Amino acid sequence: MLGELLAGLRDDDDRPAVLGARRTGRTVVRATRGDLSRLTGGYAAALHARGLAAGDTVGIAVRPGPRSLAVLLAAYHLGLRVAVLDPTAGPDVLLSRLRLAEPRLVLADAAAQAVAGWAAPLARRARLALPELAALAPTVTVGRRLPGSAPGLAPAGGAAPPAFDGDGDAVVVFTSGTTSRPRAVVHTRASVSAGMRAVRDLVRPLPGRAVLGGTFFVLVPSLASGAPVALPARRPAVLARQAARLAPQATYLTPPQLRAALAAGIRCTGRVYSGSAPVSAGLLAAARRAGAEQAWGVYALTEVFPAAAVESAAKAAFAGPGDLVGELLPGVRARVDEDGQLLLAGANAADRYLGEQPRPWVATGDIGRLDGGRVVLGGRCKDMILRGAENIYPGLYEPALHVPGVELAVIVGVPAGDGDERVVAVVQPAAGAAPEQVRAALREPLARMGAARPDAVLLATVPLAGRSRKPDRAAAARLAAGA
Repeated sequence: MLGELLAGLRDDDDRPAVLGARRTGRTVVRATRGDLSRLTGGYAAALHARGLAAGDTVGIAVRPGPRSLAVLLAAYHLGLRVAVLDPTAGPDVLLSRLRLAEPRLVLADAAAQAVAGWAAPLARRARLALPELAALAPTVTVGRRLPGSAPGLAPAGGAAPPAFDGDGDAVVVFTSGTTSRPRAVVHTRASVSAGMRAVRDLVRPLPGRAVLGGTFFVLVPSLASGAPVALPARRPAVLARQAARLAPQATYLTPPQLRAALAAGIRCTGRVYSGSAPVSAGLLAAARRAGAEQAWGVYALTEVFPAAAVESAAKAAFAGPGDLVGELLPGVRARVDEDGQLLLAGANAADRYLGEQPRPWVATGDIGRLDGGRVVLGGRCKDMILRGAENIYPGLYEPALHVPGVELAVIVGVPAGDGDERVVAVVQPAAGAAPEQVRAALREPLARMGAARPDAVLLATVPLAGRSRKPDRAAAARLAAGA
């Protein structure tokens, strides 16, 4: 898939490739396909001139946009391995990740570097926190330099070096672990391409009409199909205006992005996809009411992207326990181990964790079951609550709490002081929903929970965490304990 995109880029192609939006929602062209072609070729030549060759690792801390996309495509062209560095992770975590990845070169934009110099207060307000990168690896600046930035990586002229033709590591994505033992997923060129083909086959982008979404797994399949991609505006009101002017054929937003956009009055067009965090039937139904022709929940992990998908009608019709996340996508295999954990495998599955041996099956950390070709989740293994002698898996019951008037709900365990746990449902009412109406709507689903019924229901904003803004269960448990 990346090879298809690279082969289709031409320097003289003036068709829009990457779009942005003004505050008014008006579309601006951030890069044409010709711009992207020249940037990619120039960065490939510049990296090659620095002696980087297939198999070498480069660290990248560049915010989403045409330059970050061009750098990633240039690295793929040369057969380099990219270690994705998150500028919001904090200096201690980033230092440990850099030590593990051992990049020969770090490519960072000026804002990501600023925390180490004169702009530290500004960088902290922007939630950027990179350490002194040059102490661990040579560092260059991608894009505009600021005072104190490392030397710039200017796209070189002339023909790009020959493309690497083969498999091997493509990307390293850090997921968890500690500063002493960071953990990172390693995808090969083959698994990345298989994942992008799966996205293309699911979304089916048509040439010429925009797709709204900002992830690499949205950008590449859309551009390879001839569709320009619009990066979503950060502010919900601007995003709503952007969608109104753009009328995208497909939109991919995380659940928090989609909830905020719906609250801002977004009118959806075409197909809407949401993932990277739990997607409720109510959220998909709200997207349909806002105009989407179809609304899809996508089940994906860093290790397997994507794994399954479900359309709003099927999700709404599901009446069993647990959360229906959909049909397994072509090429993805699943089984359940003796502990009830869902395991996945397939061409788009990661090869291994960095520093470990390859694994034939990916342990998802999700309790699950298979219903024919459909996957039903019962919550995270580590989220199990022990009350009395009973194991309670929150994911089996949380979908039932997403009744009209409820925006988000989680079930958490709170220490009871005697080694036992109290079960509390933290429920976030939708905007404008009266508390008494929410409690009334919850009576029936709570009654159906039987022995798993929560000891208390707390109406409050559910804390979120991480880049994908998933519910923060630890913070929700602290909130419930203090209420």
